[in-house]
Amino acid sequence: MTARSTRCTTAAKTRTSRLAAVAAIAVAGSMLLTACGDQTDSATKEGGGAANSAPLFSKLPADIQKAGVIKVGTDASYAPMEFTQDGKIVGVDPDIAAALGKQLGVKFEFVSGTFDGLITSLETGRQDIVMSSMTDNKKRQEGLDDDGKKIGKGVDFVDYFSSGVSLLVKKGNPQGVDSLDDLCGKTVAVQRGTIYEDTFKAQATKCGSNKLTIQAFDTDAEAQTRVKAGGAVADLNDYPVAAYIAKTSGGGNDFEVVGNQTDVGLMGIAVSKDKTQLRDAVKEALDAIIKDGTYADALKKWDVEGSAVKSATINAGK
Repeated sequence: MTARSTRCTTAAKTRTSRLAAVAAIAVAGSMLLTACGDQTDSATKEGGGAANSAPLFSKLPADIQKAGVIKVGTDASYAPMEFTQDGKIVGVDPDIAAALGKQLGVKFEFVSGTFDGLITSLETGRQDIVMSSMTDNKKRQEGLDDDGKKIGKGVDFVDYFSSGVSLLVKKGNPQGVDSLDDLCGKTVAVQRGTIYEDTFKAQATKCGSNKLTIQAFDTDAEAQTRVKAGGAVADLNDYPVAAYIAKTSGGGNDFEVVGNQTDVGLMGIAVSKDKTQLRDAVKEALDAIIKDGTYADALKKWDVEGSAVKSATINAGK
């Protein structure tokens, strides 16, 4: 809600007659009440007040209603999910958040930070939710580190996106690749030290004597260049990233995504465990935009329709 800068003020001139003074005050008081009443009504209509007519506004906690804003922590460095363009955070997540905001009657305000500090920002209250392509898993739900040690109270997730890894091939798919099994006897390119390299190594074992040759590079950009040049038949990456590369590289003429996603998992909107009312309101809003089609529109805009969920779930990640 935009705060008004105009104040309601009154001025009184000295009167010689007490009766005249009383009359003047009465008239001024009436004008004051009318003016300030108009200002209050207008303020209510502009932001988080009872007049908010959004379908799910009443589902939100009182403090969020009053603020008119849901503060969102993100790491805006993961195109096309969330990234900075011309000084603004854009992508799949901001577009989904905008649709959620229309259902809830509040603005989703994104602030970028380091990924490993996002859950902490919920615990300290700096952010209300995290929306940053965050995988919903039991460790995050329970506040555990990689060794299973308790390091926090954990978070709840409203699951909104399903993503696995996908193969990226040269435009036109000249080698007819449709799955990992089609790579046997061929050469692939990948970024060194990633889970994608591990996937290719596992496939190489499966291929056996029909050898799969793996060329590993320091960056994924180098692997992409190798595929584009024809020195390798495929690269492997997260589905939304692969889809974005296919859409943008060379004006969409360099690559395409093929086959089904593998190792699919859920991404969730993280909410502090003590904010169940906010969590449930976000879940209801997600179901609403899935039903009315605005969720599908947001995914279509970024060519990631394959990651759509059919309904909102809570803590469904493994």
